[in-house]
Amino acid sequence: MKTSIYYFTGTGNSLAAAKRVAAELENADLIPIASLRNTTGRISPQADRVGIVCPVYDCGVPVMVAEFAERLDLSRTGYVFAIVTMGGMGVSALHQLNGIIRERQGRGLDAGFAVGMPGNFPPLYRPASGKKRDEILAAADKRLGDIAGVIGSGTAAPPGFAPISLLAKAITYGRFARNVHGGDKDFSVSDACTGCGTCAKVCPAGNITLERGRPVWNHRCELCCACLHFCPIEAIQLHVMRGTEKRGRYRHPDLRVADMQAQRGNEA
Repeated sequence: MKTSIYYFTGTGNSLAAAKRVAAELENADLIPIASLRNTTGRISPQADRVGIVCPVYDCGVPVMVAEFAERLDLSRTGYVFAIVTMGGMGVSALHQLNGIIRERQGRGLDAGFAVGMPGNFPPLYRPASGKKRDEILAAADKRLGDIAGVIGSGTAAPPGFAPISLLAKAITYGRFARNVHGGDKDFSVSDACTGCGTCAKVCPAGNITLERGRPVWNHRCELCCACLHFCPIEAIQLHVMRGTEKRGRYRHPDLRVADMQAQRGNEA
């Protein structure tokens, strides 16, 4: 039985989750959603099982992921699942995906799972590090193994009901989705920047270019914060809420720059 897992990642949690589940399933392939962002028309997976794996942003899914889900044609697919990785609340993101798929396919998710992983939004909270980070990742790895077993058996697993998460999404997500592309105006780069270009390489939206050796954000931002977390000297800051200066950085320990470049497909 073939499984196609479509993923989006900013700091590696969702890629790690997708890889973990794929490793437990026979004949599973990973497809980066970012590699499809400049294509048009319906996306028709030739797979018995189809999954979407992504992080939670503002209690919903990244805008790029929502737009991707709207294009899916699942008429040949028997089992559809979603996994969201989160540092806080995430069930509302599963309900969002379920609603998009139900509206366009006449069916919803067969299974939806929320997995706690280290958060990556320093303006709101300091990312976990050291022993605490390792404990969160170990618990996530175990849960993902259990999730793979559910998916492999084809068992239905509704995402459940989380009223606080759904209420928070109702209040915040609409504004986030409307403003996210231009939200890059709140990034800045200091004079410490060496012009290494890492930020441009890791951006899944292809939103960053280098001009005179310094990054320029071009208003296609997904607010994944890959640029923030990958900058080797922390020259990039995000000026919202509490800001990011001296508030730590995070990326999954297995994530590499090459993984992020590969996410954009042939354009990278």
